Amino acid sequence: MVTTSPEQPDSSIVPIRIEVEMRTSYLNYAMSVIVSRALPDVRDGLKPVHRRILYAMHDMGIRPGSAYRKSARIAGEVLGKFHPHGEGSVYDALVRMAQDFSLRYPLIAGQGNFGSVDGDPPAAMRYTEARLAPIAEELLADIDQNTVNFIPNFDDSLTEPTVLPARLPNMLINGASGIAVGMATNIPPHNLGEICDAVISLIDDPDTTTEQLMRSVKGPDFPTGANILGHQGIFDTYTTGRGRIIMEATTEIEEIPGSRDREQIIITEIPYQVNKAHLVEKIASLTREKKLDGISDIRDESDRHGMRIVIELRRDAQTYVVLNNLFRHTALRSSFNTIMLALVDGQPQVLPLKRCLVLFIEHRQVVVRRRSEFQLQKAQERDHVVQGLLLALDRMDEVIQIIRSSADVEAARANLMSTLDLSEVQSQAILDMQLRRLAALERERLEKEHEDLVAKITELEALLASPELVMAEIKQETQALKKSFNNPRRTVIHDAELADQTDESFIPHEDAIITLSQKGYVKRVPSDTFRTQHRGGKGVLGMRTREDDAVMDLVVVDTHDTLFF
Repeated sequence: MVTTSPEQPDSSIVPIRIEVEMRTSYLNYAMSVIVSRALPDVRDGLKPVHRRILYAMHDMGIRPGSAYRKSARIAGEVLGKFHPHGEGSVYDALVRMAQDFSLRYPLIAGQGNFGSVDGDPPAAMRYTEARLAPIAEELLADIDQNTVNFIPNFDDSLTEPTVLPARLPNMLINGASGIAVGMATNIPPHNLGEICDAVISLIDDPDTTTEQLMRSVKGPDFPTGANILGHQGIFDTYTTGRGRIIMEATTEIEEIPGSRDREQIIITEIPYQVNKAHLVEKIASLTREKKLDGISDIRDESDRHGMRIVIELRRDAQTYVVLNNLFRHTALRSSFNTIMLALVDGQPQVLPLKRCLVLFIEHRQVVVRRRSEFQLQKAQERDHVVQGLLLALDRMDEVIQIIRSSADVEAARANLMSTLDLSEVQSQAILDMQLRRLAALERERLEKEHEDLVAKITELEALLASPELVMAEIKQETQALKKSFNNPRRTVIHDAELADQTDESFIPHEDAIITLSQKGYVKRVPSDTFRTQHRGGKGVLGMRTREDDAVMDLVVVDTHDTLFF
């Protein structure tokens, strides 16, 4: 047995400075998180885990119209083939793509408990089922026509797409959020019809400005509806890629049934990403702590038909003052801080609206061209075979004689190629031809197929030779997309900015009496300090003054009045 003395260094150990190793390892980790985990690709708006889930479901045939499959089966497929990072991350991503309160246009149709706006967790993956939503098919359309690049998976046993063909601008319509190393993204969702109109505007006129695009894209359109206050945050987001958008709940004021002079505030929509259960709990807590005044009861009456949070007010409460205080102290008014950060050619960039749309259109140009090249090649290959079959039908007796006189299949193929001047592919197609092809109707069918193929080849060659026709194809697909999936806006945008609201909106309307003394002292007292004196009464002392002072003037005002002396 050979032993190594302590004086002999181990040749497998390479000395390295710790700061160099720390720097290299940290950069590798940071780039892995940025590129492979946290940020979406601007072309399809997806992070790798979402892309792998959708592709795996497409590959499994779990498509619209097919039967639902267990989420555990889908998660296992994704883990085993594409994403070996733990089942929790895969299932969480799948669940979010099925939640209609998280995505403006859910990409997965779920069956079972997929969580709620109250923050309830989804059921375990063994209980829930899922399949692709119809709109997800638009992300995956033409993926089998060499439209995108594929790379080996983690163990080199399969391949996966680096990006999806994505007919729809998913990054803008569904938004994205994620925290990377040293950076984060927070992209708001939008209305599909508005984004499609903006894409068409840019196709028609590449010099369209952001201000002109905003005539089509009014602003974010959140899945939970609610309201946006002002346009400044939207403008900042679309011009610079960063902004602050103020969201506010949708409320109604009703009279409490069976009660005179009492009102209640009804909340029907809350800001995006606000937990409803936590919101109700917060309002109740502030009421108990006397930080919110005028509230007598709060209850959540939401059901499957919609959201309904009821806040009953006391008889003496000023309704709009209570409402404004609710907006000020709770998540009924929240901000959405936008950072439109996405990967462009593998590099993180903050993108304004126009740049996002331009990059999407460029992606679609590549996809349409690659699809057309694929279809052209297939059409040419098929037409080549059809021409050989037609030639064989014209000279069928000669073909039969050649085949019968040949010693084997290889000889027959070679004789057909040399005698009839056919290619190997054509000769093989003739050898594979069934006897039923000798019928007259089969010949007519082949002639019709040849005519159709020639027309298709001509059309595809013209499209590939003309950038204008490529853009026209993208425009037509975008119009069809809008027709199929567009729906009305859910979020209402108001012109009034938050800064337009003054402190007066938090002060209740009350009567008061202002007195001015001879020595210049001003005092405000509630109006009920004074009471009309009846016969035999002693009245109520309204204001005490010093012995050498007296009231000079007295004015009845409202707490919102402005008074000058």
